[in-house]
Order: sequence, then structure tokens, then C-alpha cells
Amino acid sequence: MRHFDLSPLYRSTVGFDRMLSLLDQATGTEPAVTYPPYNIERTGETAYRITVAVAGFSEEDLSIEVKENTLLIRGSKEKEEPQPRAEMLYQGIAARAFERRFQMAEHVEVTGASLRNGLLHVELVRKIPEAQKPRRIEINGARVVEASRQAA
Repeated sequence: MRHFDLSPLYRSTVGFDRMLSLLDQATGTEPAVTYPPYNIERTGETAYRITVAVAGFSEEDLSIEVKENTLLIRGSKEKEEPQPRAEMLYQGIAARAFERRFQMAEHVEVTGASLRNGLLHVELVRKIPEAQKPRRIEINGARVVEASRQAA
């Protein structure tokens, strides 16, 4: 039993549509995509890095796009003319097109990308708006009461 019916939650909640859709996708029966392999790591308190193995792809073959909290990495190689003198005996390096999607939390932004040694590194940082950061509230109720009595 790997499938959960979340439709009752859609009827009784407001504003949680995105979260429930993500849960639906996570529990779906779609086959897992395994190409290309990737790592997700935390590099700081609010910094992250996604590393995708893209051996054989150049910068021109890759595209990175962010839309509505979804990071989309695509790779597509142009078909090269086979050289008449080279005969491929075994081809273990995949050069097929791919599309890899990552769901990002709110306030996560892509800050840069680099391609080194066949690895695509995408840097992300979580920037929480000042209005949503926790703030300390001083408790000084006794002073406020005294000040209001003096004004009267």
C-alpha cells in the first residue's frame, strides 16, 4: 500500500494546495528518474548546492531555469556527425537528453552555477524576508503603565 488518497484534504483546507500537490507527486506511482545522478548538500546555515553529473555536456548543451519555485535543469546534445574513421566498440557514457526538476521551498533563490570536471554545481541560498524573521519583543509592561499614569 504505497498510494494515499489526499482528496479529502483538498476539500477541507485552504492555502495548502501546493503542499498537497507535492505530497501527491511524492507518493505517486511514476517510475523514479535516475539520470543524471545528482547530490544535494547543505553548504552553510542557509546555503545549499545541487551537483548534477553531466559528463560529456558543455555549457552550451545545458540550460537552467527557475519558475514558480521549481528549478529545471535541461541537457541536450547536438547530434555530432560520426567520424568515418572511428568505430565505436562500446559506448558507456550516456549523452541522451535529460530534464531534471527540483522543487524549492519559499524564499530559496539560485545564486549561481558552474560547470567543472563534468559536474554542474547550482548554488542556492534561502533568503528570509526581514518581516518574516523572528524578532525579540521586550517585556516592559510595568513601565508602560507608569508612563500612561504620569500623562494623565
